[in-house]
Amino acid sequence: MNLIDNLKKDIENSSNKSKAKILQRFFKTGKGEYGEGDLFLGITVPRSRAIAKKYFNLDIIYIKSLLTSKIHEERLIALLILVENYKISTEEKKYQIIDFYLKNSNFINNWDLVDLTADKILGDYLLNKPKDILYKLASSFLIWERRISIISTFAFIKNNEFQDALNISEILLNDKHDLIHKAVGWMLREIGKRNQGIEEEFLKKHYKSMPRTMLRYAIEKFPGDKRLFYMKK
Repeated sequence: MNLIDNLKKDIENSSNKSKAKILQRFFKTGKGEYGEGDLFLGITVPRSRAIAKKYFNLDIIYIKSLLTSKIHEERLIALLILVENYKISTEEKKYQIIDFYLKNSNFINNWDLVDLTADKILGDYLLNKPKDILYKLASSFLIWERRISIISTFAFIKNNEFQDALNISEILLNDKHDLIHKAVGWMLREIGKRNQGIEEEFLKKHYKSMPRTMLRYAIEKFPGDKRLFYMKK
């Protein structure tokens, strides 16, 4: 039995039908919902990570076959394998991973797939490089590319570099999708954890027109009286 067959066997053995039913609802897979048609096996994220680490040397052809799968956890495991590969790669190999990641962004098509990988791959790669690609993604018609653009900035935020996150947050202020509101609010909150003054400077400029979900996420860690101030438009 070869590596991909062993991996598929591990996936099969890790599936859980009752958890799968819960995940189908949680990730909004019904008709007209953002995850419409996505199929789940009920594998936990820690288990998916363990499988990815076990098969980190899987050939790119098989990674691509997993990433194009209709099964959510197979796509997640493919992306987590990329994260594992990225950690130990040369600069040239990292570029190849980034290229692969971006060319296949239409398969990174749920919020957890973005959130578990974007800052660790694309964000990390761009730390000391021009950020133009993030601004292009922020204007994409694909919701998941827009989410990649803002979540990637988490890598910069962790390094106390906030400007690109603020710029992209501003671009996405009028986005129509709740999942973008949540992502932007989350990144603003992360800025606030490190420098509340910078977050509040942004909020004072925009809080009256920000989507309520975005604002709630952004001020979640503020004291009660300060939260109340910002929620009073």
